[in-house]
Amino acid sequence: MVVGLGRTGIAAARFLKKAQASVVATDTADENELGNQIQMLKELEIKTELGSHQTDTFEHADLIIISPGVSNTIDPIVKAQKRGVPVISEVELASRFIREPIVAVTGTNGKTTTTELIGAMLKRSGRNVFVGGNIGNPLIGYVEKNEPAEVVVAEISSFQLDTIKNFRPKVSVLLNISADHLDRYPNLDAYAKAKARIFENQQKDDIAVLNGADVRVCSLTQNIKSKKLIYPDPRANEYGAILMNGRILLKIKDKMAFNSKIQNRLSVVTSAAGFRGRHNRENACAAALAALVTGATVEGIQNALNEFKGSAHRLEYVATINNVKYFNDSKATNAEAVIRALECFSSPVILIMGGRDKGSNFTALNDVVRKHTKMLYVTGEAANSITAALGKTVPTQTASSMKDAVLKAYGAAESGDVVLLSPGCASFDMYENYAQRGDDFRQAVNELK
Repeated sequence: MVVGLGRTGIAAARFLKKAQASVVATDTADENELGNQIQMLKELEIKTELGSHQTDTFEHADLIIISPGVSNTIDPIVKAQKRGVPVISEVELASRFIREPIVAVTGTNGKTTTTELIGAMLKRSGRNVFVGGNIGNPLIGYVEKNEPAEVVVAEISSFQLDTIKNFRPKVSVLLNISADHLDRYPNLDAYAKAKARIFENQQKDDIAVLNGADVRVCSLTQNIKSKKLIYPDPRANEYGAILMNGRILLKIKDKMAFNSKIQNRLSVVTSAAGFRGRHNRENACAAALAALVTGATVEGIQNALNEFKGSAHRLEYVATINNVKYFNDSKATNAEAVIRALECFSSPVILIMGGRDKGSNFTALNDVVRKHTKMLYVTGEAANSITAALGKTVPTQTASSMKDAVLKAYGAAESGDVVLLSPGCASFDMYENYAQRGDDFRQAVNELK
């Protein structure tokens, strides 16, 4: 049984059917909401249950695969587990068929940027690489294509880690942990422990790339079995990456690399790269370490850094209009991401926030908003919550739509200002995903020209 029929669920159902399994695919959305993909399932003669979940089907399944957007605590899954039905994620399923080394990247913020950077560093080093996972290209799709790469690089979410069993990356990267998805987890500790499961099955010959400046990351990884590489400031007795002024110094034992021989101390330049904010330079440290131990060359790492333009919807420059710069940071779906975005700007910021609240503590934004923001426009379901938290710190107005927010920001902006979409919320109240929200912002800005 495959639960959740987004891109990941569809790919899993298709793979399982081609592998001669008897497959039932289910989603609480109906056929009209799910679109043309359902027709493909019908052509493959995959049985579908749409519009609701049938508990009896769950309880009589031999195996349940859940998509990242499906909670493993919904009632039909809990009842099936009580009857002994195994429940795993698509990542767990795919990993059982992958023989190549897996580099798995998780963390609250920066996963996509780091995953893409690792892939680029390896590709520029001449390696054959698959880049996917939660980044939008499911791991099971890689398995289905049967075109083996030398290295698999995957962004992995906490939701995918919730239901792993034997998933064992050769290199695991944990970037940071801050409050997020508290609408799905009972508390921050539970969310953090889900993230830390990425190391659960690693052994002493595997690698853990860890943010040594993050207290929660350090606490959760004290007793892991894998070899540790620390950034951005490892201690004298630690190996890893040191973030310096415009450079990254890499300090690694040769035996840590399992696809090539490397020198103990190497450095690359970040000052010429398109990095906005210290957090992205830290992401570059993590990426360089993971790429280096999986066969990247220093030249390949440097070339990838030189060519880096940033990820779409992550502090993405859109346009300059009347000497006002517009940035799309739609992928910022929690308070910590908004803080990091605001800290990148020295010019006054007109901020657009809002969407569906994931249990964020918006009051944590007060200091950075006071320092960097001159006006705040809020939209969506969380508008009232954000206003209650920040309305006394900065002048705040509600906007009826993204276009309305952009028009109001345009009217309030003065020469030299920055207009920043950094929502701090999920997009699902008004959009299918953060990318659609970012595209809407970009379109609204371009219509101002």
